[in-house]
Amino acid sequence: MKVEKGEEKVLGNGPKAGEKLKNKEYEKELTKLHVELVKLQEWVKYKGLKVCIVFEGRDGAGKGGTIKAITERVSPRVFRVVALPAPTEREKTQMYPQRYMPHLPSAGEVVIFDRSWYNRAGVERVMGFCTKEEVKQFLEVVPHFERLACDSGIILLKYWLEVSPEEQTRRLEGRIDDGRKIWKLSSMDIKSFSCWDDYTRARDEMIAASDTPWAPWYVARSDDKKRARLNVITHFLGRIPYEEVPREKVKLPSRQKLGKYKSPDYPFKFIPEVF
Repeated sequence: MKVEKGEEKVLGNGPKAGEKLKNKEYEKELTKLHVELVKLQEWVKYKGLKVCIVFEGRDGAGKGGTIKAITERVSPRVFRVVALPAPTEREKTQMYPQRYMPHLPSAGEVVIFDRSWYNRAGVERVMGFCTKEEVKQFLEVVPHFERLACDSGIILLKYWLEVSPEEQTRRLEGRIDDGRKIWKLSSMDIKSFSCWDDYTRARDEMIAASDTPWAPWYVARSDDKKRARLNVITHFLGRIPYEEVPREKVKLPSRQKLGKYKSPDYPFKFIPEVF
């Protein structure tokens, strides 16, 4: 199916807005979107496209889950996820965007940033890791940096996941006693929790300064995580023109016969079958 730039693709009769999304319905819609993501992947490789997706939002907004939903069925060689740790002492002395630049996509790649250079306008600003002058300079420069990236052929998509204070509280509290999620609750998350208003002001100034025609910000409501994932993926697919790459139907060849070869009686170390 051919999709023109800016056109929103609607796959089937999706779930009605405002209704709680059931798991069965979510999985059904996500399966359709996964098929389209694979088509996009093959088109990106075929045409040598360079796609960069930035995800920003408060702690607990659902960035990680959205990224996992996107990358679940595609190749990690094409869809690369970048989640940089805190800068090293050496990186702190570099030009601010410098450590992000090596991770920008080359031809045939989709790079997804789980937080990005916008750390300077968000967590670094709120938590006092940079000066007001450094934030001001960043907000003045970032539109030009992104213009250079787009002029080089990069398709840049920026998403802000918007979560309510009530839902953020519920999610962060849910991580405290959950052994599967405790790693998601860092000391920085705890410190940031009380700074809701500061993050709101930082978000508003960041978007006002960097919402440009060549790299606009898109906001997705994420209190319903499943619905947010479907909406973001649908929007993402609709912003990149792609077609299904022609390919021959695969038929498995005849399997080689063992012939006279006989496997030795080797004592393979099988793992215990606990389940």
